[in-house]
Amino acid sequence: MPQGLTIGQLAKAAQVNVETIRYYQRRRLLPEPHKPPQGYRRYPPATVARIRFIKRAQVLGFTLDEVAALLRLDTACACAATRSLAAHKLESIDHKLAGLTAIREALARLLDQCDSAQPTQPCPIIDALSRDEPHRTPVLPSPV
Repeated sequence: MPQGLTIGQLAKAAQVNVETIRYYQRRRLLPEPHKPPQGYRRYPPATVARIRFIKRAQVLGFTLDEVAALLRLDTACACAATRSLAAHKLESIDHKLAGLTAIREALARLLDQCDSAQPTQPCPIIDALSRDEPHRTPVLPSPV
């Protein structure tokens, strides 16, 4: 009996689609095992842990390029560089959160205006979206 997992068994164990595994291989996140002339590729059981690592990193907001960097850093035992990459990701998330908070506040203001508008007045939301201001979207704050 051959050692290792078939791609279907690997996908099931890692709770991903077979196409996800193939995509990760094309992106060079996973090695592609040798295919015997009369058989199936067999993946070492440790591949399951690597796929789970990739998925957990994605949940934290890392792109696949960043995941590839993390995997390279893991093999280099480079904790300081890994921390730097994670700190940069945190800074990026903070920036996105600030932007989302500003968008939320702008939308809440428009909803308040809509709630207090008279039925004979134009809809404040439609009005704000219709305004033609060259350097600023009326509803959203200016880009940071």
